[in-house]
Amino acid sequence: NTGAVVRGTREAFIVADMPFLSYGTSLSESVENAGRFLKEADADAVKLETAPYGEATIEIVDRCTELGIPVQGHVGLTPQRENQIGGAYVQGRDTDTSTTGEALVETAQRLEEAGAFSVVLETVSEPVARRVTEAVDVPTIGIGSGRYVDGQVLVVSDVLGLGAEPYSLSKQYADLDSAIRSAVEQYVAEVESGEFPTAENAFDPIEEG
Repeated sequence: NTGAVVRGTREAFIVADMPFLSYGTSLSESVENAGRFLKEADADAVKLETAPYGEATIEIVDRCTELGIPVQGHVGLTPQRENQIGGAYVQGRDTDTSTTGEALVETAQRLEEAGAFSVVLETVSEPVARRVTEAVDVPTIGIGSGRYVDGQVLVVSDVLGLGAEPYSLSKQYADLDSAIRSAVEQYVAEVESGEFPTAENAFDPIEEG
C-alpha cells in the first residue's frame, strides 16, 4: 500500500504507519521492518505508536534514527492498543481509561530525545495537547487534539464522507457516500429499464430503421 501511495504522489512527504506487531517483538526485526518501508516502498519515514513510557518503542526509535531512518512518534490514543485500553477514550484526563497528562508529556519528550522528527497526538484533551506542544521542540500533529498543536491530520474517508459516520473529533466536508450511492442506483435503474447502454455507448452500433 505504501508503494502505491508513493507512486501516486510527486511532492508529498510519505510517512508509513507501521502495522501492528511489525515492530516491538524484537529490536532487530523492528529496525529491519522499518528499513523495508524506505528501501522497498520508497517511504520517506515511518510512524510508530508508543504506549505511555513505552521503553521498547522508544529504543526502536532511537536505533532507527541512529541508522538514518526518520521516525514520527505517536502518543495519546493508539489504535493498535485499543483492545488493551478498552476503547477509543480521550487521553490526558487522568482517569482509569485515560493516560495522564504527565505521562503523555514525558513520553513525547522521550521520543524527541530518541530522534523522532515529530509527534502525532491522537484524541488528547486540548489542555494536555497544548502542554505537550510547549514541552517539545519538534512539531506536534494533532488528530482530535484541539487547536494548540503545530499541524492537523484527519482520516480522508471522514473528510469526504465515505463509509461510516465520522468521529466527533473529525469534520465532514463532503457527502460522497450519498453521491456514490445515488450514482450506482441510477446506473442499476437505467440498465434494468434498458435506458443504458445506448448506441452512443457501443462500437460500430447497428443502425436501426
